[in-house]
Amino acid sequence: MRGAVYAALERLTEATLGREWRRDDGAMVRIDRCLIDANWGQSSDVVYQFCRQSTFSGVLLPSHGRYVGASSVPFSEYKRKRGDRVGLNWRIPVVTGKRAVRHVVFDTNYWKSFIQARLAVPMGDPGSLSLFGHKPERQQLLAEHLTAEYRVKTQGRGRTVDEWKLRAQAIDNHWLDGLVGSAVAASMQGAVLFGTDVRPVTRPRVRLSQLQRAKR
Repeated sequence: MRGAVYAALERLTEATLGREWRRDDGAMVRIDRCLIDANWGQSSDVVYQFCRQSTFSGVLLPSHGRYVGASSVPFSEYKRKRGDRVGLNWRIPVVTGKRAVRHVVFDTNYWKSFIQARLAVPMGDPGSLSLFGHKPERQQLLAEHLTAEYRVKTQGRGRTVDEWKLRAQAIDNHWLDGLVGSAVAASMQGAVLFGTDVRPVTRPRVRLSQLQRAKR
């Protein structure tokens, strides 16, 4: 099976990363970042091997979605280590061990809520996510995947989060996972949605002696 997975990744990346794509404005661009899901235990090692050996190794990165519920420690409280790269509910930790390949870890609950919020924005408004084409039947399978999960508002550790769960009647949610990974990759490349880049302002600590001198 490892050989089949490796060969499939070779064909897929050659077909997608080895060519240019035309934007709506006519400009030709290439894919700058591609994440490959490495959560499935049976294929994790081969995904890491492929990302290391591929011709497109500079673009590829193994990815791991993490279920961060209300009772979990949020990514915002992660203790950053030297060499880590940290973004909006994703991080690229320093690599150690036999794999020696950098990878990205992200909060699946946050990014699924992000995608669903984008789909709910009316067409033409800032932050909306639209699908290509004009024939709804062509998007039927994608729509089924995007609606394969439902959110449950959950409270814990003093915060409220969406926890996403698979519907009982749902068959697949692979394209939802793929779209979530694409949003994470875009964030890694610097794409920012207005309002998500606002960080709380921290006031510097001031000693009592400094305040007393300032009043004089």
